[in-house]
Amino acid sequence: MTRGLFRIFVAVLTILGPVTTLPLLDSAAAGAQPTGSGTSTNPKFLKLSLDSVTPTTVTAGSDSVLTVAGTVTNIGDRVVDDVSIRVQRAAAITTPVGLRATLRLDEVNYDVNGDFEDVAQRLNPGQRKQFTLSIPLRSETGATSLRITEPGVYPLLLNVNGEPAYGTQARLDDARFLLPVLGVPPAASDGAPSVSAPTDAPVATTLLWPLADRPRQVGGHPGSVDGKVELTDDELAASLGKGGRLDQLLAALEGTLNPSAGRSTDLASAVCLAIDPDLLLTVRAMTKGYRVLASPSDPDGATRAGAGAEQAQTWLDRLRAMAGSMCTVALPFAQVDLTALAAVNDPALSARAINEPAEIIDSILSTRSVRGVSLPDSGSIDDGAGALLRSHGFGTAVLASTAAVPQGSVDWAQSSSESGRSASGGNEVLSTADPAIPEAVRLPDITASQPTAPAPAPQITGNTVPTASAPAPAADPALHAVTFDIWSATALAAVGSNPPTPPFTPSRVRYDVTNDSRAARLQDALGAISWKALHPEANPSRSLLLVPPQQWGANRDEATALLRQVDQLLRGNLATARPFHDLVTLPPDPRPYELDYLPQAAQDAVPDRFLPPVREQSRRITEMMRALVDVPEAEPTPHDFLTPLRDDLLRVLSLSDRRAGDAAPPDTFAQRRLDQNTRTMDKLYRSVTVLPPGGVYTLASEQSPLLLVARNDLPVAIRVRFRIEAPAETKITDPGEQQLPANGSRSFQIPTEVSDSRNLVIPISLTTPEGVALGNPTQVSVRSNAYGKALAIITGCAALLLLLLAGRRLWRRFRGQPDPADEGFDPSTRRRVNRYRRARSRVLRAQEKEQEHPQETR
Repeated sequence: MTRGLFRIFVAVLTILGPVTTLPLLDSAAAGAQPTGSGTSTNPKFLKLSLDSVTPTTVTAGSDSVLTVAGTVTNIGDRVVDDVSIRVQRAAAITTPVGLRATLRLDEVNYDVNGDFEDVAQRLNPGQRKQFTLSIPLRSETGATSLRITEPGVYPLLLNVNGEPAYGTQARLDDARFLLPVLGVPPAASDGAPSVSAPTDAPVATTLLWPLADRPRQVGGHPGSVDGKVELTDDELAASLGKGGRLDQLLAALEGTLNPSAGRSTDLASAVCLAIDPDLLLTVRAMTKGYRVLASPSDPDGATRAGAGAEQAQTWLDRLRAMAGSMCTVALPFAQVDLTALAAVNDPALSARAINEPAEIIDSILSTRSVRGVSLPDSGSIDDGAGALLRSHGFGTAVLASTAAVPQGSVDWAQSSSESGRSASGGNEVLSTADPAIPEAVRLPDITASQPTAPAPAPQITGNTVPTASAPAPAADPALHAVTFDIWSATALAAVGSNPPTPPFTPSRVRYDVTNDSRAARLQDALGAISWKALHPEANPSRSLLLVPPQQWGANRDEATALLRQVDQLLRGNLATARPFHDLVTLPPDPRPYELDYLPQAAQDAVPDRFLPPVREQSRRITEMMRALVDVPEAEPTPHDFLTPLRDDLLRVLSLSDRRAGDAAPPDTFAQRRLDQNTRTMDKLYRSVTVLPPGGVYTLASEQSPLLLVARNDLPVAIRVRFRIEAPAETKITDPGEQQLPANGSRSFQIPTEVSDSRNLVIPISLTTPEGVALGNPTQVSVRSNAYGKALAIITGCAALLLLLLAGRRLWRRFRGQPDPADEGFDPSTRRRVNRYRRARSRVLRAQEKEQEHPQETR
């Protein structure tokens, strides 16, 4: 009986055990407190997303009530009951690092709380619910509010609570964002006066506006007369078309800087277009018609006609009109890795990457860009890249504030990176000092022994007024660095689609920002660009350079909001506009600085394995360029023909898409482009060759010329030399340097002396004037009718023998002695022969007389 009861008890526990223990387990899971952005904790039940904030920036004249809209979604597999949300606030940010670090603070640090408001009684799996919360900014009567009484940048948090099935009420997710407060409006309830931010120390502000794209042209295609190109895909056409990324970035500028938009002219002077020349070349080529690969993974496969020629022309015309009235500066070609470029150490490739971009921008947009300034994509370079820039005439580089440090010091961003890696280490991060970096510094270790000025720009046509260029002072041999604020740059990089984390963002505050909504990331950027204007004590130089990433994913609304924020700072006298060319000519800080190549930038760099083949292919391009001939009025020119192949090598060294966390795709595209370039150069070198004669070549005499035919299948004329490995029996005169016409052949008569009658094999090939092999070597089989010394000896001996025999006969005849050679000859026969000869002679003489006197005969 006891054994039977025990079995029943075990069976009941087996059935009920999982059910009874689930609430305990789920309660613990539900009670886990997410720590927000940048943590490894992911929500399991609800996902909270911020949709909008009104007002996005609080001013003394704005509404005194903050309204927040968002969406809560059940992402789990169980229902969630009693869903409620409240707004919380943390203390105003007092250090620049707080712009990033406060978004990782635990919920308990957001100690100013609003009231929970019910959003939904129940959310089933997959169900979502939109909500709107409103809360006063301040209240003097003690009512619930955010208690914001003075300007600043405030971190806010949306806290969503709910009760999942088999669990208890708990915080299930949160959303964090920054709220810039430029002024506090009067309280609606008690009439408290407004509070404005001090305007006695405005910050000098400059904004770079990047226009760049990933490399799109298919590799391995030299220049042609029609100028048509092949693209890997047609995504650029969509980006240039209505609603595309590049269209929206340009439209935001047009709508904001247009005088009819009511914006101040100061904003236009504070903005400078930073344009990738590779993008401009591709867009211009698209206007002439282009082809697109049917499969991007098959560069040698089928193609189809591109559909973006009209969009490209429209976008280019809009950009040309915009660039004619504002500052422009060229980015390095195709966002090339300057550190890798310096390691390749090829002068022609370096000149194309950093010197020629300004000329490309000026010629296509009919403007005059700022010269002598380089903007590395990573914001950080090593000493080799710095020396490369200085040796090519660049006096200034725009770098992250952590990429240049006082000589002998340790990079703050890296040395303190370990201090913020604890689970809740926000307070530790906030306590880390953030040293003020001068706006311009001098790098005395980076000099050029023979500074070389960039090549002069081409003639500018049109009626546009060129923007003043401002190269770095030529008298100083050292490189200067203009530093930009890494915190605002990090926040700007997070705006838009596919946001990267820049390499200059310190490791202690690096996290995946895609967990935050686009609206939240936009609010963070608005707060970041406003912080220095509200804290003059933390920025003695009162300077702010705003640098978004070169491939920026902001849409038109986001870009417009950021431009309006800068304009609002200018209008409120919290900032002043400083043109970019004024910034790069500022005198540097008197203290010596040195470059600090950031570890993350080194990790994101182009792998070293690409450098030797790029160096080798660039050398081959240079050698062929020297051999080609620039024929007047002939197209394409040598430069137009080979420069696209050199551009391919720069695209191999591009940093585009190398911050997505997966290096495999960019490495694959780089290797594919390099292989295509190598195959094309092999083909070009084989296109100039000596045609094989196809048989044995017979010389009429020992000094007859050797006839050769050389063919050039290139569309450009080329200078060549013959490499003839003459055997010892021949003497062949070197014809020297010769020129072959484009897409044609030419015959040559090579002076040759052959002293042997045998068949001789002569190896013949073509080279450039510098001795670089062209085409495939061939062999010419030569046979001469001259027999050399043996023939001369035999001929001489025969002549001497003939002379002796003739003399012997004459001698014997004069003496009346018979010649022994006539022995055995019958005398009667000789007499008959003699009589016949005499008779024949008489008959012949008679016939001659008749012919002379025919009438007398008659």
